[in-house]
Amino acid sequence: MYRIKEKPEDFIVKEISIIKPEEKGKYTYFLLKKKNYNTIRAIEHVANALHINPKKFGFAGNKDKIAITEQTCSVPEVSKDRLEKVELRDIELKFLGKGREPISLGDLEGNKFEIIVRNIEKKPEAKKEFINYFGEQRFGKSNVPIGKAIIQKDFEKAVKLMLSNKGPEEIKVRDYNHKNPTNYVGALKTLPMKVLKIYIHAYQSWIWNKVVEKTKKKGTLPLVGFGTIVDDSTLADFLAEEGIEPRDFIIKEIPELSSEGDERETIAEAKDLKIGKLEEDELNKGKLEPRVPNSRNKVSCKKKVKISFTLPPGSYATEFIKQSFT
Repeated sequence: MYRIKEKPEDFIVKEISIIKPEEKGKYTYFLLKKKNYNTIRAIEHVANALHINPKKFGFAGNKDKIAITEQTCSVPEVSKDRLEKVELRDIELKFLGKGREPISLGDLEGNKFEIIVRNIEKKPEAKKEFINYFGEQRFGKSNVPIGKAIIQKDFEKAVKLMLSNKGPEEIKVRDYNHKNPTNYVGALKTLPMKVLKIYIHAYQSWIWNKVVEKTKKKGTLPLVGFGTIVDDSTLADFLAEEGIEPRDFIIKEIPELSSEGDERETIAEAKDLKIGKLEEDELNKGKLEPRVPNSRNKVSCKKKVKISFTLPPGSYATEFIKQSFT
């Protein structure tokens, strides 16, 4: 079985931003380079160092944890000197310029990837197209059931599921819930909106993956929200099984979480695809086989290969690799 992310250096991601920095503006744009943090965690550390609320930071997407990643972020009214004085382990900040608008989710052209795939015996076929599934990192440990509970307005269940996790967000929820044991909506509101939206998006993405798996059709398929017109029988049947209707994505108790929905291409294409030479995998020696039959000179049969490519926004490199090697 192939392996990726055996170490952060094996998975390099560089965001292709649409942001054009200027000399003046309310917002400071900076390059965030990180290792062993997802974007939300890295921003929390930067925010603490600058004594700024993490909610004030903007970014186009949440990048992988076990990786070395670069992306453009925004924060209001922070000088170049103040920004670049921040020293954090495995986090680097580079001032890019100013701008009039904050960076929002989706403000990117795509991502460039350079990935080392390990524990293999042969190179993959150079197929550029793949099913545009959301990757497993989208779902986390319990993001899907939490998202579903919020959509169903079962806020008590959502909070209890969160409390079963361990992390800084869950601590905030736990503290609020201890003081206000019946105000579950209030407990949810202690979390940054970016975090809460992750739960909603996880459930939408999970539905999308399941329906695509059943239909295998090319074209677009709805990412369900309150504005979705359900004219696909497979989608309609699956929503019925889940006990969900599009209008359930209107969340009056937390209006900012309401989601209109979208369309997503079922097929994605990896551009600028380059597959390197097979090399010995120093991390996975595997079984030893003779270099020449009946010879005592033995070598490892496990190999690694470097693959580089570019994907459009919202497509997952982990899915491209998975479908290339299985």
